Amino acid sequence: MLQHRLGALAFSLVSVATFLLCSCARSRSANDSSPGSEPFFTPAHPTVANAVKEFLGWRATPIQPIAFPHNKHIANGIACMVCHTGVSKGPVAGIPSDKLCMRCHEFLASDRAEVKKVAGYFNSGLDVPWQRVYGFSPSAHVKFNHAPHIRAGVDCSRCHGDVTNMTVAVRAVQINMGFCLGCHRAQQASTDCVTCHF
Repeated sequence: MLQHRLGALAFSLVSVATFLLCSCARSRSANDSSPGSEPFFTPAHPTVANAVKEFLGWRATPIQPIAFPHNKHIANGIACMVCHTGVSKGPVAGIPSDKLCMRCHEFLASDRAEVKKVAGYFNSGLDVPWQRVYGFSPSAHVKFNHAPHIRAGVDCSRCHGDVTNMTVAVRAVQINMGFCLGCHRAQQASTDCVTCHF
């Protein structure tokens, strides 16, 4: 285990060093206006720090504009698919609009502070600016699709943790290639690269 971690750390350091060297070479060649001197490396991140964070999988914890109580809604018998309607249809689970929330909360618990925030967005004609909790970095080239996972009977908690005990959704599961491959192997699903990557 320790040997695997040291190997991963060494690989990370070599990758960061290569990135920095290429960035320096790009800066030098960008100042050269002679034909054929175009930069040969284009970073996909505004800063080296952002590149390192993505490479190491460091993501900030999302701060939601409304403390949505998943646990209370689930306890009241509202299934995940009621709000996340796209989950069985395609790649994106979707986030409900404030219009869906206000179907009930126009009458129920309308005096509560968080419901008043939803009503404020609804009355102003703005969508609630929810922050993404899960997702893959662009450099992973992952084409994740919720629908086949739902059809295969994969429970939401497998990838999203025990939402029945969460108020605001948090990143409870570290979803990475190892996690996905482990599940695919256990379920005898395809582990071919093109199953998930483009």
